[in-house]
Amino acid sequence: MEIPSKYMPQEVEEKWYTYWEENGYFTSIPDDREPYTIVIPPPNVTGVLHMGHMLNNTLQDVLIRKARLEGKNACWVPGMDHASIATEAKVVAKLKEEGISKSELSREAFLKHAWEWTHEYGGVILKQLRKLGCSCDWKRTKFTMDDDMSASVIDVFVELYNKGHIYRGYRMVNWDPQAKTTLSDEEVVYEERQGLLYYLAYPIEGSDESVTIATTRPETILGDTAICINPNDERYHHLRGKNAVLPIANRQIPIIEDEYVDMEFGTGCLKVTPAHDENDKEIGDRHNLEIIDIFNDDATLNSYGLHYKGKDRFVVRKEIAKELEDQGFLVKTEPYTNKVGTSERTKAVIEPKLSDQWFLKMDDLAKPALDAVLQSGEVKLFPKKFENIYRHWMENIRDWNISRQLWWGQQIPAYYFGDGKEDFVVAKSAEEALVLAKERTKNEQLTADELKQDPDVLDTWFSSWLWPISVFNGIMAPDNPEINYYYPTNDLVTAPDILFFWVARMIVAGYEFKGERPFENVYLTGLVRDKQGRKMSKQLGNSPDALKLIENYGADGVRVGLLLSSAAGNDLLFDESLCQQGANFANKIWNAFRLVKGWEVADLDQPQASKIGVNWYTARYNQVLAEIEGYFEKYRISDALMAIYKLVWDDFCSWLLEVVKPEYQQPIDRTTFEIVIQLFEENLKLLHPFMPFLTEEIWHRIAVRGSKEALCIADWPNMTDFDNKVIAEFEFAAEVISGIRTIRKEKNIPNKDPLQLMELSSETSISSMDAVIRKLGNIAEIETVDNPVDGALSFRVKSNEYFIPISGTIDVAAEIKKIHEELNYTRGFLNSVEKKLANERFVNNAPPQVVDLERKKATDAKAKIETLEKSLASLE
Repeated sequence: MEIPSKYMPQEVEEKWYTYWEENGYFTSIPDDREPYTIVIPPPNVTGVLHMGHMLNNTLQDVLIRKARLEGKNACWVPGMDHASIATEAKVVAKLKEEGISKSELSREAFLKHAWEWTHEYGGVILKQLRKLGCSCDWKRTKFTMDDDMSASVIDVFVELYNKGHIYRGYRMVNWDPQAKTTLSDEEVVYEERQGLLYYLAYPIEGSDESVTIATTRPETILGDTAICINPNDERYHHLRGKNAVLPIANRQIPIIEDEYVDMEFGTGCLKVTPAHDENDKEIGDRHNLEIIDIFNDDATLNSYGLHYKGKDRFVVRKEIAKELEDQGFLVKTEPYTNKVGTSERTKAVIEPKLSDQWFLKMDDLAKPALDAVLQSGEVKLFPKKFENIYRHWMENIRDWNISRQLWWGQQIPAYYFGDGKEDFVVAKSAEEALVLAKERTKNEQLTADELKQDPDVLDTWFSSWLWPISVFNGIMAPDNPEINYYYPTNDLVTAPDILFFWVARMIVAGYEFKGERPFENVYLTGLVRDKQGRKMSKQLGNSPDALKLIENYGADGVRVGLLLSSAAGNDLLFDESLCQQGANFANKIWNAFRLVKGWEVADLDQPQASKIGVNWYTARYNQVLAEIEGYFEKYRISDALMAIYKLVWDDFCSWLLEVVKPEYQQPIDRTTFEIVIQLFEENLKLLHPFMPFLTEEIWHRIAVRGSKEALCIADWPNMTDFDNKVIAEFEFAAEVISGIRTIRKEKNIPNKDPLQLMELSSETSISSMDAVIRKLGNIAEIETVDNPVDGALSFRVKSNEYFIPISGTIDVAAEIKKIHEELNYTRGFLNSVEKKLANERFVNNAPPQVVDLERKKATDAKAKIETLEKSLASLE
């Protein structure tokens, strides 16, 4: 089979992915082997492959492929998240393009459109993951809205409600006016924004006096129901028990006292708007204040907004400030930097809103999950630094708002039978709900038509927190063979920004519903940023097309490029040149294969140099294998790849192949050839988890292999004892060879010209590697001498000194002149450094590291002068 001159990933990748799938290598069913299980962090059904996905899924694939080679029953479960907010927004936008408003549709009609959109556009990312080489068990693909997955969510809601963990409460929530739904505290991102602080004068009823209030939100004054002062603030004692007049609305509001007020902020007076601020709501509760909600669900003003009704809150902010100024109520404005809550999904500014919502009590549920990470160590976070963040979140956990005002998702299984807030039952089905409602009402005549299910759906995270359990049907069938075999899973690879959203909640669910951890190890990747350190985003336009990268550099090139620069938990500054580096590595391996397969093989005696070379590389291979295993244990995947990279590029390609390479147009001996092929195959096994396509291609080009002999299912190498002495001696010989090559380069001595090498007799002399030195240095003779050699160039390797006689090989006069020039320059340099070090002011005042650097410069210069003087003496 002719080997192409260049590796062409586009011609290889689809071929081998199809082959792997057709032969069922990724399929897992329970058997007698040790299971190794990873569940994919389910990407949004709306998502397309981006750099974060590329990094995360490459890491998972490396782990799963290595486990498969180790003989474990490797199971990587793929799937997608239904992403309530994102998907509903996509569907609403599509309907709008078709001239249809969501409000015109029934729930059933809207969901029909949502499912149509999901089937047509959703799941693109799973197809794209195949391009990356991800070896998921695609037959197990799950979707959080699958019937069995939804049933698990409903089952869990009912169970938690019956245990008293879920309740319905009228609370201040985070309202996303764009998505028109509540968000949990964790879905709110706080951003610093430059705004204004408005100083407003509220007239005091029955007097000419006014009190000034500072606020960042003048549009909310129409919802004010009191002015609050601190009872300890003597400036305002005379206002006790009086009323103020609300500007524009001309409504009386009481002046109340509460120690919550910060006397140092603004004017020390606070406008109280219980419907639109959590702290104001608490003050309002303490003082029985009226609650006036001035906003519609889309953050336009309602009828309480008077003549601003129907206008957006930010439009009203500007207009009402102008009206307040015109009427003399706006005293002044000041620039003010404020932390503003925004929606993680839609980026809209969050509006605090009082609303009836469903909550999950988290205090008791969180304790086992906190202990699992910080006490027993049953769940380990890599890197360990994330434990402190985990601790902070879990020790300050708040009740989880789990209801969302959307239609796409699992509808809350609460059924109302009356108009009262408590007139409901919670059940797994409408039929069960009717039975329970009849019991509650004592009304046997009650019909299903009289029950109304809660219109809200559950937070998407309320389905994905069950992911490691529900993908194996562990909620609905808690003792089934699959959950018993695959659970707990082994490793989870995810981004740190969802450590609380998802990881912590999965740990909570694992202990609550299975009584054990959901996974043992959590590998937290860094974020992929651009060269300037900015987070990649569509808005900045700094996120490269992931599929285009694969097209340009090959999947293996992109995988290597990402991983070489991605230490666990540290952000990756992505540069496309990294992918080029990965592609170059693929070509290096390909060219090494072409070189080896291009040799003619003959039945010859094995040369001594080749024997030494293969013995050394075998020892070095096992040394690196031990390092690699250590890196994998610590989840230092990038370090493992770098160790393999250096082993293959430096040790195998640059040294071993040079040692064993036959002379020009001469054959290689069969013994060496067969060992080199075997070592090449061992290299491919190490490389396969990182570069699956290239390695499978070369594996099948080395020999004709059947479906049961594919590299994808081969055996991971076993570590054996290795000879450190052989490794050390070869490293020494490599330095000798480098010394010879340096002299050849500096003196322009052609590589084809044989040289004589003389070694000054020493206790540390090594002769075991002479055959290798002779071959790679093109040395005709190696001789041991008792004294330095005149008329020779010298170099040192550690304490050993070597000489190369140069008579007839170089222009001695020119060389002497060159050394004189270099000596003069180096002496001048040393003189300037010593003057600086003789200056007491410099030595006493300069930073210690600067002084140390100058001292090192002086030492190095002296050593160089000594070497140059010796070379000069030997030539003159």
